[in-house]
Amino acid sequence: MKRKIPSTIALSVLEAAARHGSFARAAAELYMTESAVSRQIATLESYVGVRLFSREKKQVELTELGARYAAAIRPGLDEMEAQTLALMHSKDGGGVLELAVIPTFAARWLLPRLHAFRAAHPRISVNIGERADPFLFRGTPFDAALHFDDGSWEGVHKVHLFDEEVVPVVSPRHHDVQALRDPARLAQVPLLVKRSRPEAWQRWFALAGCTPGSVAPAMRFELYSTVIDAAKAGLGAGLVPRFYIQDDVRRGELAIPLDLPIRHEKRYCLFYPSHRPVSSVVAAFESWVVAQAAAFSAELAEDRGAAP
Repeated sequence: MKRKIPSTIALSVLEAAARHGSFARAAAELYMTESAVSRQIATLESYVGVRLFSREKKQVELTELGARYAAAIRPGLDEMEAQTLALMHSKDGGGVLELAVIPTFAARWLLPRLHAFRAAHPRISVNIGERADPFLFRGTPFDAALHFDDGSWEGVHKVHLFDEEVVPVVSPRHHDVQALRDPARLAQVPLLVKRSRPEAWQRWFALAGCTPGSVAPAMRFELYSTVIDAAKAGLGAGLVPRFYIQDDVRRGELAIPLDLPIRHEKRYCLFYPSHRPVSSVVAAFESWVVAQAAAFSAELAEDRGAAP
């Protein structure tokens, strides 16, 4: 059965005209004349039997149906473009990986290691987009995601990488680390916390067997990266995933006053969509990141064993 799909040229023209709100600007972007853009829109309107633009008072304006249709086709056009570019670059083991990553995870874990992947696969380009929350792959350009496990992921293959451990950290330049090995003393330091986990410190003190009579006022931040920077600046004690601050502790910029972690807070995984065949690019990245995660977990175990 023949698909009821208009010309991709007409759809691209509609998307550009809707985005710019102007036939002239769409024509300039697409290297077409304004009259050619107008003809493509008219042909598309004839095909679908719906007026997409109103043309009153010598101005063009999206109709309500036109705006809804343009918004609906945009993700599909983005994905077709991404898959076409990936195919064009797939010769001789090349390709493009569109990867979604949690912002702090990208900065603190992935980017310092990514040179090893590029060295092993020099013909694969990796484009990184930041996604703070789980999402549906359909309608996005992403081939895979490095993210935390969550029940809202649907239609994905999931590969477990490692679990999260949350530990307290302070700046040894601004605090007496030895004194803060007492949880009651630590409670008197301003507590830095991620806004989405306001109960984290309460859980940590319960784990430490401490019910402090009073707690210093907390400072809340949107991202773990900001919590870490605030701790480095001496603003208080942060409660953060161990793997984000491993290098900072080794350099002496941060210290863990009491190595008592809240374990298994989150599971970090590689996700990729189940509705697409697994490409050679995704398979190569999966093999590499699983090996990196295993090596990293071994490093963390060594660090815990060496901790005083």
